[in-house]
Amino acid sequence: MRTSTAGRVGQYAALLGYLVFLAFPFLWLLSIAFKSPRELGSLHPTWIPRDPTLDNFRQAFDEQPLLRAAGNSLLAALGAALIAVLIATPLAYVMARRRSLLARAATGWVVVSQAFPLVLVIIPLFLVLKNLRLINSLFGLVLVYVVWALPFALWMLVGYVRAVPEELEEAAAVDGAGRLRTLVSVTAPLLAPGIVATALFAFITAWNEFFFALVLLKTPEKQTLPVVLTHFIGAEGVADLGPLAAAAFLATLPSLVVFALIQRRITSGMLAGAVKS
Repeated sequence: MRTSTAGRVGQYAALLGYLVFLAFPFLWLLSIAFKSPRELGSLHPTWIPRDPTLDNFRQAFDEQPLLRAAGNSLLAALGAALIAVLIATPLAYVMARRRSLLARAATGWVVVSQAFPLVLVIIPLFLVLKNLRLINSLFGLVLVYVVWALPFALWMLVGYVRAVPEELEEAAAVDGAGRLRTLVSVTAPLLAPGIVATALFAFITAWNEFFFALVLLKTPEKQTLPVVLTHFIGAEGVADLGPLAAAAFLATLPSLVVFALIQRRITSGMLAGAVKS
């Protein structure tokens, strides 16, 4: 009993430490966002601002077009999430249900492709988009995000498809449902938590992405929010810390809100005795 209690206390302590590790950057960013320039230059920083101010937020919106950049990021992230899910769902179903050598090779390639660095793929992608005349285009950026998110989306959904009992599909086939009808009416509803989790991954990846947007978008009107945040850093590398922290804090909110709204959907999805006897 003592060993079990000690182990449980150790687990909770490790979890608490991990949560503190994850929350520290966000809380420190929030603290900086509400501090005055004088307090930011203090040699003895504090967690809680002594004189909280909203001047950093006002200055951030005055100096940079944050709303326009946020709109560009939102459009690119939603488009990438939607297209990635629409492509990955049927492909994941085929890869999970087919036991052929080609399906196993495709699954292996999906995993290996995640090891490719961004610098390795940016030149081929740039040349392809240049030939398609999609440089400095949000649609071209969405296509790049889809290509980048699709391997991991496939890998995630393959696991969800394999968790769905094949007996359900066999029962649907006995009742006269075809392959497409089975996928749409039987398998897809059970994959809803996996589809939502995959869409969330694709959305957050595209929302936070910086390198592709920096290379592919040239005009200020098309730039996304992560690129605009770099404008708060001067030519000599000196950051306008207060407005930068305020803008960065606002940039993190959409991801947090989206996750908070659908986290129940992600954790749900237990199959409850649907096998036909």
